[in-house]
Amino acid sequence: MSLKAFHVFFIVVSILCCLGFGYWAVQDYFVSGNGVSLAMGLVAFAGCGVLIRYGVWFLKKLKGVSYL
Repeated sequence: MSLKAFHVFFIVVSILCCLGFGYWAVQDYFVSGNGVSLAMGLVAFAGCGVLIRYGVWFLKKLKGVSYL
């Protein structure tokens, strides 16, 4: 596995973790009404957006490099 393939895999896993944590935090806010949970959820979703943007930038930058 090349460094590029590992990096793309790591970005995808990080995006999924951010989505999962954000979903959990927002659900916790609806159950408990704790504003900190809502803030954490929103920050997690914002981080997910940043990771997606970074992933697109990374793929464009290394377009000519093989995954092998």
